[in-house]
Amino acid sequence: MSIRRTLAASLAAVTATAALVGCSSEDGESRCANDGGIIQCAPEQRSAAPTIAGDLLTGGRYDVSQARGQVVVLNFWGSWCAPCRAEADDLEATYQATKASGVTFLGINVQDSKDKAVAFEEGRVTYPSLFDPSSRLALALDIPPNTIPATVVLDREGRIATVIRAAVKQDGLQPIVERIAAEQPASGSR
Repeated sequence: MSIRRTLAASLAAVTATAALVGCSSEDGESRCANDGGIIQCAPEQRSAAPTIAGDLLTGGRYDVSQARGQVVVLNFWGSWCAPCRAEADDLEATYQATKASGVTFLGINVQDSKDKAVAFEEGRVTYPSLFDPSSRLALALDIPPNTIPATVVLDREGRIATVIRAAVKQDGLQPIVERIAAEQPASGSR
């Protein structure tokens, strides 16, 4: 089992190094601003996010495409992750401060049991989370499960605007979300 995990981690690291999610199909990371692990892409550098859909921790299904026209903040977390616990209050505060401006948050729980994930979320956040124990969604966004927490901000057109590969604080995340929420959609789009 440990060989399989080591191989999976190595493959994930190679994948993450080879192509940073969404800033550009061409030159990826080099075309976007990278400031201490926060990668921000200008609108013309952004590419569409992959399909992000699955089962909610609380039951039912959710597809991020239903939120088109809103800024979507995706946060990858696990109940076993100490930095995830530390950032939960800041994520919730940012959600509460920005939701009136067309911003929605979605947690994506990785490598966890459902019971532990539900218990972790209770009393911490009010936005929903997808249950992704296999880390399929994380890997689709080039977020190796061993690098969480990670936060990805999608613009109103469903394109990847920002990738943060560290725990977030409200004073760092909220200005990023507000800036993306204030952007005007490209002409001809919703």
